[in-house]
Amino acid sequence: MLSPTRARASLLASGAAVAGLLLSSLAGGVSHAADQESCRPDGLYKTPGVDVPYCSVYDTEGREKMGADHQRRVIGYFTGWRTGKNGEPAYLANNIPWDKITHINYAFGHVGGDNKLSVGPDGADNAATGMTWPGVAGAEMDPALPYKGHFNLLNKFKKQHPDVKTLISVGGWAETGGYFDASGNRVNSGGFYSMATNADGSVNQAGIDTFADSAVAFVKKYGFNGVDIDYEYPTTMKDAGNPLDWQLANSRRAGLVKGYAALMKTLREKLDRAGAADGRHYLLTVAAPSSGYLLRGMETFQVQKYLDYVNIMSYDLHGAWNEYVGPNASLFDDGKDGELAAANVYGSQQYGGIGYLNTDWAYHYFRGSMPAGRINIGLPYYTRGFKNVQGGTDGLWGKAPAATCPAGAGLTKCGDGAVGIDNLWHDKDTAGKESPAGSNPMWHAKNLEKGVVGDYVTRYGFPADTRLTGTYARKYDSTLVAPWLWNAEKKVFLSTEDEQSVAAKADYVIDRGIGGTMVWEMAGDYDWNAAKGQYEMGDTLTTLMYDKFRSASPYGAKKSNAALPTEAVDVGVEFTDFKLGDSNYPLTPKIKITNNTKTALPGGTEFQFDYATAAPNNASDQSGFGTKVISSDHTGSNVGGLKGDFHRVSLKLPAWQSLAPGASVDLAFNYYLPVSTPSNWTVTVGGKKYALTGDLARGTRVVEPGTDPGPSPDPTNPTPTPTPGACTAPAWSAAAEYGGGTTVSHKAHTWKAKWWTKGEEPGTTGEWGVWQDLGAC
Repeated sequence: MLSPTRARASLLASGAAVAGLLLSSLAGGVSHAADQESCRPDGLYKTPGVDVPYCSVYDTEGREKMGADHQRRVIGYFTGWRTGKNGEPAYLANNIPWDKITHINYAFGHVGGDNKLSVGPDGADNAATGMTWPGVAGAEMDPALPYKGHFNLLNKFKKQHPDVKTLISVGGWAETGGYFDASGNRVNSGGFYSMATNADGSVNQAGIDTFADSAVAFVKKYGFNGVDIDYEYPTTMKDAGNPLDWQLANSRRAGLVKGYAALMKTLREKLDRAGAADGRHYLLTVAAPSSGYLLRGMETFQVQKYLDYVNIMSYDLHGAWNEYVGPNASLFDDGKDGELAAANVYGSQQYGGIGYLNTDWAYHYFRGSMPAGRINIGLPYYTRGFKNVQGGTDGLWGKAPAATCPAGAGLTKCGDGAVGIDNLWHDKDTAGKESPAGSNPMWHAKNLEKGVVGDYVTRYGFPADTRLTGTYARKYDSTLVAPWLWNAEKKVFLSTEDEQSVAAKADYVIDRGIGGTMVWEMAGDYDWNAAKGQYEMGDTLTTLMYDKFRSASPYGAKKSNAALPTEAVDVGVEFTDFKLGDSNYPLTPKIKITNNTKTALPGGTEFQFDYATAAPNNASDQSGFGTKVISSDHTGSNVGGLKGDFHRVSLKLPAWQSLAPGASVDLAFNYYLPVSTPSNWTVTVGGKKYALTGDLARGTRVVEPGTDPGPSPDPTNPTPTPTPGACTAPAWSAAAEYGGGTTVSHKAHTWKAKWWTKGEEPGTTGEWGVWQDLGAC
């Protein structure tokens, strides 16, 4: 039986059926590559040489087809452990509001000791593939399927609701670095950490290939529409993620980001090839952190181009892992966050007064590199809470330091989490004791608010005559968009979600063109049972979002808010040389620009790009490229929300720094809050502005700068670096100054300067000298 400790509610960090089964929204019909390209979402990587059947999932604007009454996504996590077999209330596939949602993420599969995707051994106790629920109306098995359990029921209901897509979610808090065996015991196998990254920090491509091949086979066998990777967390920040994984993760952290990128690229390519063979596009998504702390160690989150969409875990922003009392999932910052104030975030000019523990900040972080429609914000259907709260306003922004921390939490200082009747969905620490966290389904929190002791409490170990102490008064902050319950007698603070906050977040999604919402987890939603006089599991909040979204305008499908050139040139841009998390403030990576065209880019060539307003508009460089912010959609603090999406940056090759075909140049970039990969690049050559192929924009043609476009290859598969023919680099001159990376031609060879030089003739400086011989031309 699956252990309840697999629940995501234990987060401690800041943040094919039978072969003939038709999958939802996957009827093909378009076969030509040019037509399929018209359906590819803006910015989505396409596997070279593969005719990916995008039109099976997307329309010709690159928007996902989800049914006429679903203009935005409502993605619900469905967990495998609420089976009812342990006496607690069950939440099965028949309890899902199928007509109100668009996607279901099944939580969780895991990485097995053999590096393959698994949900454990088959058998009658396996909730995913073997368990049955005799006598439960709606939970009867579909006899046409060769397996039982949740997977059988999911596919049974998908036949009735063909627009709903299902994904297998892999990992989670408890199973990123290991998995639970058939007895419910955790096996510390290494999971994602060792599957994707070797002990020396190098990429474990063999492990990745094994996992990706098994993932493709898994989705085909069990009728899933794709894979959702919930890797918590591939960051270089020390002691991130589950404390049980710290020893192994910390030793590999210098290579975790590269391993993550290799994993996602491999999954994308293998799913694309499988999709082309099957005539259906398979989805690849991730659950991404929202905490600025974790994202600081994920470089520029280079994997977004491989993802159909990203689900932001914009919750667990405050909780008992530290003493600062605040909302679980506020929409906005209010300039008063106790944790940020203690870190002098508001007082630092470098941070620009931007608070980064809120949903709006996290959304804008990803908006810097993705269309709004490929981003979904997360909502929690559970609470976080503290007891013995000191100070604050009705507990908000107070403190609740704990005398001792839970066993196995790896913490020497932590918060005083709520317990008992205020912690119904608790996990247990490594000593088998209740972990104080104030974690409750929203239906229980609603009963606390009404002063009701639900009849279900006996199933969680409480006596039938349990009485509540004090009054749980509902409070709400309209700036934060955050409700909570405050029990003044017990000094208990429980951060909640309800109709008011969810309606505001749904309006936020609609107004900004965001793709939709993701909820953890559906079993926490509520309905009022008038006959019993209590709240129970239901779909009130999910229905509210469905009603809001059904008549909304289509989501934002373009990465840039401005018109970009329709002609693109093959100039590559890469962010490299990030320092480890302990040493990466400010963030000072190198930007490597590589000229893959046949045309030399002269000194003074201007590049422009956008980065997200989640960071202040004070980016610069340390390499003489004149990097400056030339426009900003937002300035000042982010109290009440960031007002726009992008800062526009200009940089120029130094006057003496031409960039020959095949040559690269580096500059040191400098910024103060993490950003996802800057995008919407342009380069101006010969007075004409071009896009760059690396943005993977829809509707662009790859051209040679300064020439008539002519026929063009697929913009998602740029032309390779040309084989050298005649000498194309400028002739070397004894009077000229050359910077590192500059290429010249001399005596029928091409030479590259390793550093600044003047007057040193190529071919005379030796193997260890300034000039590197790139070969005959």
